Amino acid sequence: MDLDLRKLRYFVAVAEHRHFGRAAEQLYIAQPVLSRQIRAFERELGCALLTRTTRSVELTAAGERLHEEARRVLATVDGAVRRVHEADRGVARLAVAFAPGLHVSEAVRAFTAVHPGVEIDLVPLRWYDQHTPLRDGRAHVGFLRRPFDDTGLRTIPVGLESRAAILPAAHPLATRPSLTSVDLEGEKLLNAQQRRAASLEEKFELIAAGYGIGLGPLSVARAYHRPDLVPVPVTDAEPYETCLAAPEDSRDERLLDFLEIATKVLRG
Repeated sequence: MDLDLRKLRYFVAVAEHRHFGRAAEQLYIAQPVLSRQIRAFERELGCALLTRTTRSVELTAAGERLHEEARRVLATVDGAVRRVHEADRGVARLAVAFAPGLHVSEAVRAFTAVHPGVEIDLVPLRWYDQHTPLRDGRAHVGFLRRPFDDTGLRTIPVGLESRAAILPAAHPLATRPSLTSVDLEGEKLLNAQQRRAASLEEKFELIAAGYGIGLGPLSVARAYHRPDLVPVPVTDAEPYETCLAAPEDSRDERLLDFLEIATKVLRG
């Protein structure tokens, strides 16, 4: 069968929002139209992708697999179309990805000072999927935070950053200047195994609502500051390693120059 990319985009929106109404708003279509398109897509594929209830939408095993594949397929298609247009216009471009809470702007400014003719695209990454854009062509280079799958990637360590417990403001530990792992014993940690959040905003909303406390990079907690949450450093937790990453087989001179310049800037 020929895969309908429009229906595939519809499915991805529903899979990421887990909600037909929010997905329809994102797609600028009516919710009944979206529901009909998804059901037609399931009939074409010959399998159920979603389990629907009055309160939620969950992915079936087939839906989970298609969601993983679809993001790569759509990113590859979008990247190919963009590169075709850029080739037609003679554009020199470098796509720089960055993980939540990490700031790459200083490195971009230093690179642009040397290469003013290169257009820079900034690509924000999902906290749970940092490496995929470097493999599917959406990004040439990334400023990432371990852990991530570095298979086939050249990585350059540039720094370390602290871990923090992210607590509701009313939590008894929120007034402490710092914590240790012992202090967190018995606390319910909100992690991807227990309840996977589609975004950091959703994860922080769950923490604020009392579903558990978070443990993550201090820079992320500060970047997404909100008055009902408090980040407290965990002094004995292993720090996160930050690094630059790019496909190991790339020989693009602009990319190599960016890696050299960004390494100096970010280590500094």
